Order: sequence, then C-alpha cells, then structure tokens
Amino acid sequence: MTYDVLILGGGSGGLAAAKAAAKYGAKVAIAEPHALGGTCVNRGCVPKKLMVYAANFAKQQQQAKAFGWKEVSGSFDWQAFRGAMGDRIQQLRQSQEEGLRELGIDLLPDIGRFVNPNTVQVGDRPVEANNIVIAVGGHPVVPGFPGAELALTSKDMFQMETLPKRFAIIGGGYIGVEFGHFMAQLGSQVTIVDVKPQILDGFEEDLCVFVEHNLEHLGITFLPETTCEEIKKRDGILSMKLTGKCGQMLEVDAVLMAVGRKPNLAKLDAEKAGIELKDGKLKVDEYFRTSQPSIYAIGDCVGRLPLTPVAIAEGKAVAKAICQNKPTSVDYRWIPSAVFSSPPIATAGWSEAEAREHLGNDIKTVSKSFIPLHQSLQHSSQKFLIKAVLHKSSEKILGLHVGGNEAPELLQGFLPALKQGLTCDDLESTIGIHPTSTEEVFYLP
Repeated sequence: MTYDVLILGGGSGGLAAAKAAAKYGAKVAIAEPHALGGTCVNRGCVPKKLMVYAANFAKQQQQAKAFGWKEVSGSFDWQAFRGAMGDRIQQLRQSQEEGLRELGIDLLPDIGRFVNPNTVQVGDRPVEANNIVIAVGGHPVVPGFPGAELALTSKDMFQMETLPKRFAIIGGGYIGVEFGHFMAQLGSQVTIVDVKPQILDGFEEDLCVFVEHNLEHLGITFLPETTCEEIKKRDGILSMKLTGKCGQMLEVDAVLMAVGRKPNLAKLDAEKAGIELKDGKLKVDEYFRTSQPSIYAIGDCVGRLPLTPVAIAEGKAVAKAICQNKPTSVDYRWIPSAVFSSPPIATAGWSEAEAREHLGNDIKTVSKSFIPLHQSLQHSSQKFLIKAVLHKSSEKILGLHVGGNEAPELLQGFLPALKQGLTCDDLESTIGIHPTSTEEVFYLP
C-alpha cells in the first residue's frame, strides 16, 4: 500500500495533519494502535477538565449558602461520574472516526515501525509513503527508585475504582497541581511532594504564589525541596520515604507520579529510517523536518511546547509544507497556557523574569489583586490576580498573567490584540462591561 502521507499517531497533532492533508487532496492514512484522540481526549485534557467541572460543584454547594440558599447538600458518586465521562470520551472517539471516513482517510489500527525512510511496517503489512509524519506523542515518566511502580500515572487516574482518602502527588507541575486541586475538592486529603522550592516551576512567579495560597485554602499540604526515595506497600497502605527539607515517612492510600513526560520512541525503530535524535526527542528544523527530508515530526515527540493546540498548529503546518510545497513554521511567542486549578490560572507571553532576560531594565510591571463580586458575600480570601509585563519604552504588553475564576476565558480574548502589540494606552481607552472581573484589565495602567 502506498500513500502520499502516512501519519504515525492518531492524537491531536496527527489528526490535524491528516485532515489538512486530505483536504489538500492527498491520499492519507493514520497508523494508531489505540483509541483515536491520543492523550488529550483519552487520558488528559478532556477527562481532566470534566473532573474539574465535577469538583467545582462541591465548591458551589459551599458558596450557595452565602447567597441565601438553605440545605444545599449532596454527595459525589465517583462511579456514576466515571461512567458518564467514559461515555463522553467514546462519543469523541466515534466523532473522530467518522471525520476520517468522510475525508477518505484510512485508519490502520496497529503500531508503525520504520523499515526504511519510506516504508513502515504496520502490524503484519508494509506500508509505503512519499511523506511520513511522526506524531506518536509521549507518556508519563516513572523514576527508577524502589517501589515507584506502585504509583499511579495520569493515565490511571480516570480508572480508579474508588477515590482515596489520603492521596499523595510526586511532582508540583501543572499535572500534579490540577489533580491535587480537584482531588482535594472531592474530599481527599492531598499532599504534593516536589523537589523544587516553589509550585509550578517555570510559570510567572506571582501566579505560583497565587496557586500556592489556594493550595492552602483547600487544605492541600505542599512539601517543597523534598524527594521520594522509596514506596512500600503493606496491608493496602503505601508508605513513602521522603528526604530533603521534609525527611519523614508519609502514609497514603494512593500516590500519583507526575514528574514529567517523555516521547513514545521506543517502538518506532527510528534508527532504521536514519532519523536523528537530540536529548531523547526527535530532532527537527523550524519546519518540523527531521534529518530525512520526507519525514516530519510534531507534538510531544518533538517537545517544543507540549500543548494540544500547539500540536494541532504544527500538524497543519506540516500538511501545508507537504501538500502545497509551502514550508511553514509556528510562532510560539504568544501561545497561551492554563492550569485548571481552583481557581485556574492562565498566562501568555513573557514572564517578568523572561522579559528582564531579554530587555534588562527596559521593562515594568503593573498588577492588581481584588476580591471578585462572586466571592464578596462569602467573606472569602480568594482573590483575582491580573499582572501585565510591559516594555517601558513602547508601553507594549509583553506578557499577561491572570489567576481567578474564568481566567483562561478572560485571557484568550486578549490574544489577537496582544499579538498586534497591545499597549497600556489601548487598555486605558477601552470601556469594559460592568460588573465583571475582566473590566479590571482596562484599569491596570
């Protein structure tokens, strides 16, 4: 079998590349041994966000009394929710399959291994292609310390039979923070263990402080500069040996390993295609071409920015390069990201530290912290945070960082203007909708 384009991997990036190439008129196939949708649909973004929505109902019950509601109570049925979540994910998979059929894309339900630069063994048959796109994604890292295999990974979280009463998370990145927040809201006693001194290392520092404050608000214990050296299981209880700033034994009912992800390259046989690797990832140029001119790579196996919308953009760019002979890069400067904690945070552009690294002292920051209206009747300490990093000379906004309910939706609306060079004067001359949290952005200057 010969194709114009063969995609290895049916996640967000692979699907985007396949659909775009098919619309350009190419004969396309996808080799995917598992369910379509990849990590995002099956083990990541979608089920995590559904869990966030489920957890938020617990918070809404508590908030309702402040707004005059009486006897607002209820209990959470994990099994019922898990069934509903599974049904929704299955609907998304079926929708993806229907979309491929409508475009005439062949789905090859098996793993692809390179035989040579233009031939891939898919199951028991060789498949030839003029161009190949590697979009195999990644998987959670499990360290090699004793007992690490006893921990869950993110892909296991949605299959738990029951919710643990005591829950530990190794890793304070966005995966650990998101799972920690909604597990705490659903009633678990949560402890986050991280080797770093601060939660969400790499994010804008003020957002990290904002999230850490809300960890405490939910009763989550954060153990910084601490490492887990061993996990033992006895009578159904997991004992974690901790070292570092907190050197103690921690007993829990379940542990989540959230220390990072790495590309799914072990079964690819990339060396048979002569593809170069760098730091454990596929080496590509700015147009996502590997060392073989007819082979491209996108998404988590490249590791530029491991975000679903980024993989989709990269997939579309590769399809344009292959089918229209228009090598296309992706601009990573204003790609936003969010952490769906409680409340969530969202960020786009440079952090204050990054701006200083690029421009030295030719920057300034403006920020505002306030109690939003929906929190005002609860006498809550939960605040809304808005911070802008500015180029002092031009007054252009270099980064915008937000924490609070609906922060991702708020930030997303500003992206086109930010890309066009939004300034403080532009904000000051804009009239917002009152009363909203978003209008406070216009009063930052």
